[in-house]
Amino acid sequence: MTEPWNPTDPGVLRLPSGRLVRGRGLRNPLPEGPAPTYAVYLLGKQPPEVPWHADWLRWPDFRLPSDRTRAEETLKNVWSRAATERVELACGGGRGRTGTALACLAVLDGVPPQEAVAYVREHYDRHAVETPWQRRYVRRFAAPVA
Repeated sequence: MTEPWNPTDPGVLRLPSGRLVRGRGLRNPLPEGPAPTYAVYLLGKQPPEVPWHADWLRWPDFRLPSDRTRAEETLKNVWSRAATERVELACGGGRGRTGTALACLAVLDGVPPQEAVAYVREHYDRHAVETPWQRRYVRRFAAPVA
């Protein structure tokens, strides 16, 4: 098991289960401290190379994921890996796409879909999830069947 994120570090969201995930904007410098062990970059174009394992989820700015099935699979993988790894989600600014993805993780973690955006705004960034269609995407995001 990898040493987890420090829950008080900037951008780190603690989900109700205790899982920690870091959200950030790629336009900002890499935060000090440990690097992620796994990251998913939510961008309209391919991200630059990084020295840790990373996946790219095509997700244009202010929009929704280009492939929603792949997005759901990827976010379920992120949620699972966050139990034992330092996982990072990032887009350009760290609010819209990253906030939407974090809200979907909150749904996977048991937060009711209609409350997930508010949860992320309270615990990550008050401006997270920027568009009406991003909010609707979170409300319709399916939690796994237990």
